[in-house]
Amino acid sequence: MSSSFSDIIRSRRQKDFVTVEHHYHVDVFNSVIDYQLKELNSRFSEQTTELLTLSTTLDPKDAFKSFNVGDICCLVKKFYSCDFFDQEKILLEYELQHYDFDVLKGVNFQNLSTIGELFQKLVVTGKSNVYPLLDRLLRLVLTLPVSMTTT
Repeated sequence: MSSSFSDIIRSRRQKDFVTVEHHYHVDVFNSVIDYQLKELNSRFSEQTTELLTLSTTLDPKDAFKSFNVGDICCLVKKFYSCDFFDQEKILLEYELQHYDFDVLKGVNFQNLSTIGELFQKLVVTGKSNVYPLLDRLLRLVLTLPVSMTTT
């Protein structure tokens, strides 16, 4: 990898010494990364990216590390405002505070890794009846992969 890289395009008179490692790192690797970033940025709008980011606050990974009541309420207000009445949006904040104390600290919910597993566990334990607004929100968020692929 430290040997000289001679490129056909480069002039034979050019005196700079470019190694094979440098060529692959700078000329090839960085170009591919730049291309992939452009593709991703063109596929997902800022609104879609924000929707996905706010949805991750419901993710149970690492003992609900990313759980944030404010972000979840923001998710509902910005993206699911037609699915919740104004009073339900206010009640959701209180429901999430109880959920944080009841479910997130509970032993039964500690080893979950996906929102789908969380939803199933809430149904099995009957907590989906205790937290109906969260249940509705989880159902909506679980439809995201389907709606994202159609976009």
